[in-house]
Amino acid sequence: MSKRSVLTTALVLFAGAFFAPVHAQEVASAAVDATVVAKWSIIVAGFALAFAAGLAALAQGKAVAAASEAIARNPGAAGDIRGSLLLGLVLIESLAIYVLLISLILFFIKPF
Repeated sequence: MSKRSVLTTALVLFAGAFFAPVHAQEVASAAVDATVVAKWSIIVAGFALAFAAGLAALAQGKAVAAASEAIARNPGAAGDIRGSLLLGLVLIESLAIYVLLISLILFFIKPF
């Protein structure tokens, strides 16, 4: 065995022994208020949806600009470029739709 693997194993064992009491302690107020969790899940879902929609719009704009520039440079490859553009736009939009789905789940389903 190398010194590195022995040192890594010793460090992991020491860290596990050092942090084990932290995980063993009980929380003083174990009952978390469900309304607080619901409020924060709605806030997080809203921010995630706004963030995903904004970045998806920027990515789609950049893709369309690059495709139109490529078609302008090589009009003979317009069909291939258009097909790749549509596939890319579909994949970008699917990511935004996944975030919408997760946000709707967080909005309407009780977290706990």
